[in-house]
Amino acid sequence: MVKRWGISVFLILIVVTMTGCMKSADNLSSESQPWEESPLFQSNGYSMIGEEGRIGFLYEDSDVMRFKPNKVQKYMWHLWGDEQELNGKFKVVARPENGGESVTMLEDISLGSANNGADRHIPSQMSLPAKGMWKLDAYVGDSLFGTIFVQVHES
Repeated sequence: MVKRWGISVFLILIVVTMTGCMKSADNLSSESQPWEESPLFQSNGYSMIGEEGRIGFLYEDSDVMRFKPNKVQKYMWHLWGDEQELNGKFKVVARPENGGESVTMLEDISLGSANNGADRHIPSQMSLPAKGMWKLDAYVGDSLFGTIFVQVHES
């Protein structure tokens, strides 16, 4: 009886250890994946960049709309989700792929009503300080809502 109990505990410890190792490996692999610009998608006839059905902002891959270093432009954010997860202030933190300093692009902004097929929207003005790939983490309240990758082109 004691031998069975000991084997059971041993097997449980192995499973718990392996599960923890797999989760750590998953976290490492997601951070080490190459950054690629998020895809464009359509919503109510408007072109957006981001994750269709979750988060995006009005954007076309044209010289007029592209991010350029320190160029302030207007972008309309759109979010899809239920009332509970869309309840809170909106914030966007940008981080460059090269490991430079993070930039808070938007902070403490109330989300607007439904628009262009999305459950909420918010107009914004944004700019990024340097060329290269940037990861935009969007938060509603204290929770990460979604991530969009954008390329900042040379001036």
